[in-house]
Amino acid sequence: MSKDERFRQKKQEWEAGTLKKVIDRSPERKAEFTTGSWLPSERVALPESGDFDDYNEKIGFPGEYPFTRGVQPTMYRGRFWTMRQYAGFGTAEESNERYKYLLNQGQTGLSIAFDLPTQIGYDSDDPHAEGEIGKVGVAIDTIKDMEILFDGIPMDKVSTSMTINAPAAVLLAMYIAVAEKQGVPRSKLIGTIQNDILKEYMARGTYIFPPKPSLRLITNIFEYCSAEVPKWNTISISGYHIREAGSTAVQEVAFTLADGIEYVNAALKVGMDIDSFAGRLSFFFNAHSDLLEEVAKFRAARRIWAKIMKEKFHAQKPKSMMLRFHTQTAGSTLTAQQPDNNIVRVAIQTLAAVMGGTQSLHTNSRDEALSLPTEESVRIALRTQQIVAHESGITNTVDPLAGSFYVENLTDKIEKEVWNYLNKIEGMGGMVHAIENGYVQKEIQDAAYRYQQEVERAERIIVGVNKFTIKENAPGGLLKVNPKLQEIQVEKLSRIKKQRNSDIVQNRLSALGVAAKDPDKNLMPFILDAVKDYASLGEICNVLRAEFGEYQESIVL
Repeated sequence: MSKDERFRQKKQEWEAGTLKKVIDRSPERKAEFTTGSWLPSERVALPESGDFDDYNEKIGFPGEYPFTRGVQPTMYRGRFWTMRQYAGFGTAEESNERYKYLLNQGQTGLSIAFDLPTQIGYDSDDPHAEGEIGKVGVAIDTIKDMEILFDGIPMDKVSTSMTINAPAAVLLAMYIAVAEKQGVPRSKLIGTIQNDILKEYMARGTYIFPPKPSLRLITNIFEYCSAEVPKWNTISISGYHIREAGSTAVQEVAFTLADGIEYVNAALKVGMDIDSFAGRLSFFFNAHSDLLEEVAKFRAARRIWAKIMKEKFHAQKPKSMMLRFHTQTAGSTLTAQQPDNNIVRVAIQTLAAVMGGTQSLHTNSRDEALSLPTEESVRIALRTQQIVAHESGITNTVDPLAGSFYVENLTDKIEKEVWNYLNKIEGMGGMVHAIENGYVQKEIQDAAYRYQQEVERAERIIVGVNKFTIKENAPGGLLKVNPKLQEIQVEKLSRIKKQRNSDIVQNRLSALGVAAKDPDKNLMPFILDAVKDYASLGEICNVLRAEFGEYQESIVL
């Protein structure tokens, strides 16, 4: 059989198998897709000649190993990505209003931003929370705040992403408990919890506990959700914050996948079967403005992860090998100067994410270099996604840049560089050791320094910053957080503590403390019991602090 015949046979097998199964279950959005000139848009453009064996090995068909072209055979011809807007500020009441506004504007999923005290496990009445309550996200102290946050929002119909890491188990427990109060069983909940602590040590800083107990909490969530919340994505392994800290695209993929390997190893060590949890792993990447590099980055990441899961961990199920990811446009590229320019930057980054095959997307707002976004700015950001989805034409065909000499070459180059990093990190004993030794942090810092030097020497042009500048008035119409917010939130928490049964709360916290001493105990049921009886986030985290200790950052120069 010639190469051409083998390729035609492979295509027929894909159409009769992988493709047909998906279309039978979920038909495409239209019977026919065309360009603006009514020319047919092929579902998947394929080469007419060349080395098809090489094509099958490196690129393949969408929805099949190695998933270079996408994790679904129809991609956006079937349905668009989930359109999320990362949002949350002030009180739960204010954030609830914003979520309802976004859903009314056509958003298809929620993405929750928590304030800094919540992210590091402090209640609003803790001295460590002073001046930070509700500033970069919503303040959540007890299950009462979570009830208000989702008041009037059907939790069985909305997919929710929560950007929370060190206290992820506590916020997930609150979410489950509130859903059950709505009458929604945990088995029907759909969404993602970030739950990625390793990148906090290297890039973001909202850690609480040292690596070992942190990994225990993560695998506890894996185990618990595998049995109790089967539709929930138990981790969003995040390269976004690695990139925001100054890494390159290659480093973003390499360090993110190295984190993923560490999490898989941790789950395997506690006896979990690879195919019982790998299908619920998800990833979170950044989309920058170098459009073609970003597209190649996403394609390379899928291919590398598929190989890791198949060859290193011997996963059997195709779903276990799929790298499914959320994307956020690059906050670090937004400028306070000429903020309307940010609309264009976000549009380019949106194109990169969509042509790279993202499963969900958050688009940043034009004013986020200055403040939390206004409703008008958020609407423009959401409309950017909707225009790309409905007007650009790039959603009519799968992986539209496949076969481009430049993009395929760049995909291969990124893959090679990522493997170099992965092999180096493995030689160090894994990602935890690489972080503890400061290797990863220094790589990111060096890349960030080099980038900044290029900007300052005007070797890298940032429009409106180091070229094409204008004289500007001070910006107006920015969103401002209520200055009395801390007083409001502390009073609310005080009221809850007076109304609850303190003896029951103490019993719940004591039981959690005892369980924490036993490394074989899954802590999720104990945390869930505690939040149901209105134990606060800070109280639960303090019990775990007493047992696990707190992480102290290594200084890297």
